[in-house]
Amino acid sequence: MQLVNLKDASEQVSFAQAVKQGLGRNQGLFFPTEIPSFDNIDELLAMPFVERSTKILSAFIGDELGEDTVADIVKDAFTFPAKVEQVNDKTYCLELFHGPTLAFKDFGGRFMAQCLARISDGAPITILTATSGDTGAAVAHAFHGLDNINVVILFPKGKISPLQQKLFTTLGDNIHTVAIESDFDACQAMVKHAFDDVDVREGLHLNSANSINISRLLAQVCYYFEAVAQLPEDKRSKAVFSVPSGNFGNLTAGMIAKVMGLPIKRFIAATNLNDTVPRYLKTGEWAPNATVATMSNAMDVSQPNNWPRIEALVERGYIDKAILRGESVDEEYTQLAMRQLLKEGYTSEPHAAIAYRAVSHDLNDDEVGVFLGTAHPAKFRETVENVLGTPLSLPKPLADCANQDSLEAELPADYEALKAHMIALLKGE
Repeated sequence: MQLVNLKDASEQVSFAQAVKQGLGRNQGLFFPTEIPSFDNIDELLAMPFVERSTKILSAFIGDELGEDTVADIVKDAFTFPAKVEQVNDKTYCLELFHGPTLAFKDFGGRFMAQCLARISDGAPITILTATSGDTGAAVAHAFHGLDNINVVILFPKGKISPLQQKLFTTLGDNIHTVAIESDFDACQAMVKHAFDDVDVREGLHLNSANSINISRLLAQVCYYFEAVAQLPEDKRSKAVFSVPSGNFGNLTAGMIAKVMGLPIKRFIAATNLNDTVPRYLKTGEWAPNATVATMSNAMDVSQPNNWPRIEALVERGYIDKAILRGESVDEEYTQLAMRQLLKEGYTSEPHAAIAYRAVSHDLNDDEVGVFLGTAHPAKFRETVENVLGTPLSLPKPLADCANQDSLEAELPADYEALKAHMIALLKGE
């Protein structure tokens, strides 16, 4: 599998190099030079999740890593299910929160960790990533205790739910966390700056585990196939997927699944008040506003990093942009959607509720909606209980860390301060 830097087409790398490197020159994203497709979709959908996922990922990387290695990686990474729950006659939820940190990013984080463990040959690596919520926990747990790999996670101070934060700030050992006195976009900008700093990038052997890493993106393709496999056969080609969108890796993965032959009819990019993409799809003007803090804080992103990959899918003729619609949902309608879901007998949290709201008002008579449940409601316990007036019990992963001490450092949104902190931390200076 060859990948090309979307900002510098002269840089082409293997999958292993792209995973280890994270970003290309000029902060360019890596993108497959070719996307494989399947003719035997029904046969593929009849397979069990792990076996099917091995086939899908082998189509990308089997020639480089070998199918047996891919099978081992998938088996060790995907140890939990992706479940489809019917909400009503027209709507289903793809529940992606049954992994160890109760969020969809467990799929990508664990797949990336297993890939790196096999391709790094014991060389030291520093994972540097920014999180608006779930990435931090997924990456921390995926890499916790792995030899020769240190993880540094930046997150916006005071802008992540306390229970989300506890999942990744309490581990210690090779997991180092830093609360930045700003928003997620500032954290992400500092990560990019570090990758442009040769001394830091090479001296600390930097790698990023954000959704910009191609390994995480490819892992996410697999659960779209799993979702369609669980739908009634007569509804598979009528499915409209509504994706709660922040950095847009999840939507990118869904579109790649469609390119590979999965019969998804169309997509909805569901955002909160940070509506750069919905406005762009309506007006053609890319005009990010300042990031707004919302109750769906994992989606508080105004400059989504993965959008260039979606543009590449369109520009290269893989996807017709007409199959994508954007919808922004404000705070009031987010809460209304949560209450509506509860009336349907389904308890949800703000991110999934936004996707539900977007799709429930946008289905034709012959369509069914699938909205993505990206996090367990208990990860947003305070918000969910306040909106619904219903007490939530904590699942075991959250109960285990709720009373543990957080171990994060605090820094201003200043790159030089971060650089000094990382060098002192990782080089013992």
